[in-house]
Amino acid sequence: MRGYLAFVLHSHIPYVVNHGEWPHGMDWLYEAASESYLPLLGEFNSLISDGIKPNVTIGITPVLAEQMSSERFKEGFVNYLKMKIQVAEKDKEEFTRTGRKLLAELARMWVDFYSKELEEFEHVYKRNLVEAFRSLQDDGHIEIITCAATHGYLPLLGKDESVDAQIRIGVETYKRHFGKDPAGIWLPECAYRPRYRWSSPVKGYKKEFLRKGLEEFLYQYGIKYFIVDKSLILGGDTKGVYLERFEALKHLWKQFREGYKVPEVDEERSIYENYFVSSSGTGRGAVVYGRHEEVGLQVWSGRWGYPGDGRYLEFHKKHFPSGLKYWKVTSNDSDLASKMEYYPDDVEKALEDHSEHFVSIVEKYLKENFDKTGRAGIITCPFDTELFGHWWFEGVRWLGKVLRKLNKKKEYRPITLSEHLKSNSPERVVSLPEGSWGQGGFHYIWLNEWTEWTWREIYKAEDLMVNLADEYRGTSDKNITAILNQIGRELLLLESSDWQFLISTWSARDYAENRVAFHAESIRRLKEILDSYCSTGKLSESDERYLKTLEKNDGIFPDIDFEYWCVIEE
Repeated sequence: MRGYLAFVLHSHIPYVVNHGEWPHGMDWLYEAASESYLPLLGEFNSLISDGIKPNVTIGITPVLAEQMSSERFKEGFVNYLKMKIQVAEKDKEEFTRTGRKLLAELARMWVDFYSKELEEFEHVYKRNLVEAFRSLQDDGHIEIITCAATHGYLPLLGKDESVDAQIRIGVETYKRHFGKDPAGIWLPECAYRPRYRWSSPVKGYKKEFLRKGLEEFLYQYGIKYFIVDKSLILGGDTKGVYLERFEALKHLWKQFREGYKVPEVDEERSIYENYFVSSSGTGRGAVVYGRHEEVGLQVWSGRWGYPGDGRYLEFHKKHFPSGLKYWKVTSNDSDLASKMEYYPDDVEKALEDHSEHFVSIVEKYLKENFDKTGRAGIITCPFDTELFGHWWFEGVRWLGKVLRKLNKKKEYRPITLSEHLKSNSPERVVSLPEGSWGQGGFHYIWLNEWTEWTWREIYKAEDLMVNLADEYRGTSDKNITAILNQIGRELLLLESSDWQFLISTWSARDYAENRVAFHAESIRRLKEILDSYCSTGKLSESDERYLKTLEKNDGIFPDIDFEYWCVIEE
C-alpha cells in the first residue's frame, strides 16, 4: 500500500426548527436533506450493493441530528417534497405550453427527482435519516464523527466552561443517536486554540486568564482525533474555503490582510502524516489530521475547480416562482442572464473526466510522498457535506465515481480516519498555533466590525450561566432546574458560529442578527423569571407559559444539565 485518501464530510445546519420557514429557516434543512443527505445515502447504498465500502468519514453535528430526529422536520420534509413535485409539474406544463421542449424535459427530471426522494424517505428510510446513517456505520461502511453541540466557535468562546459544555453535550448527543462513543470530532470551522494566557479580543470585555487547549477537552471526553487546516500544521499561507463563494468576505479579507503575516513553513512536518497535539505538556491531547489544500481545492473552488465547469447545473439562477434550476454554469464569467440551458447528457463525460483527474492527482501526490519517504501517507480531504448536491448538484455522483475508481486500485484506497489511526499511531508530539480554515487561517470571518456586538452578548450570557450554575448547584427544585436548563439551551443556540458567518457573508444577515437578539433576550427573560420565582416561591401563569413555549420551540438536548456549566477547577 502506497497511500490512503480520507474523505471527511461535515454535515451541519443551524437550529432552525420553529424559527422560520422561507426564505430563511426550515427551508435550509429541507434543501440540505433533499439535495445532499438523501442523495449521499443513495450513493453509499449503491456502492455497497456493488460490493464497495465507501469508507467515508462523515460528521453529523449534534444540532443537526436533533433536528432530523424531530417530528417537526419529518412532517415538514414530506410536505416540502410534495410541494417540489407540484411546482415541477406546473413548470412542465408551462414549458410545454410555450414550446420550450428542453426545459419541459428538465422539469420532468425534477418531478422524478423529488418523487424518488419522497418514496425513499417514507418507505426506505422510514422518515429516519439519522437511523439510516447509523445503520451504515453499524455495518462498517462509513464512520460518523461528532461536533460541538451547536457548532460554537470554540476559540472565541469566553469561558472554558462553555467549551466544555459544547463538547460534552456533543459527545452525549452522539451517543444517544448513534449508540457508541465518537472517535473523532469536527471542530467547528476547523478552528483550534492551544493552551495560553488568553484575553478577550472584544473591546470593553478584557478578562485575562489561563485557558486550556482545545485538545485537553477532547482528551477528557475520549475523542481521539480532529482535523485542521494545512497551515496550522505546516505554516505558510492558507486559501480559505469560503472566499470565492461569498462576495462580502472579499471585503473583509481586504481589511484583514493589511496586517496579516504569513506564518513560516515548518519543513520537518508533512501533511501526509498525523501528529499528537498537546499544548499543556501533560500528555492530555488528541491526534490531528491536516487538510490537503491542493487536492481539496479541486473540489472547493468554483472558480477553477470542478464545480465551475460550464456543463454543470448553475446554483444561483432559478425559475420563478418554482425556485427550480434549469440552467448550466456556462462559464464563470457569464452573468445570470447569459446562462444557457442545462443539458444533462453533457454531464456524464464531465463527471468521468473530473473523477479520473481527481484520482490521478491523488495518486500523484501519494506516489511522490511514498517515493520520498518510503511510507504510505494519507491525503485528508475535508468538505462541507452540503457542497455535494446542494452547491454542486452533480457532486454526489462525482464522489461515487471517485470511490468506484479507487476501489480498482491496488496501491491506493479510501479509508476512514479511525481505521487509519488504528494502524498509524503518530510518532511526533507537536503544538499548533491558533487558527481556522477561514482565509488567512484566522478568525476574521467570525469576529469583525459587523459581528463584535454578538460576542459581547455571548460573553454576558456565559458569565451569567456559570454564576447561576455554581449558585444553584445541587438544587432539588424542579422549577429552578427547568429554568436553568433552558438558559443553558438558549446559551448554546446563542453561541452557534452560524450567526457570525451569516452576518459576515450577508447571505442571511437580518435573520442571523435577529436570532442572536432572540436568544440573548430569552436568557435575560428567563433570569427575570428565576429571580421572581426565588423571591415569591411561585411561577406566574405568564412566566410558566413563556418557559413552556421556549421548552417546546427550543427543546433540543433533552438530557441537558445546567451543572455542566459549573466552574471548572484547573
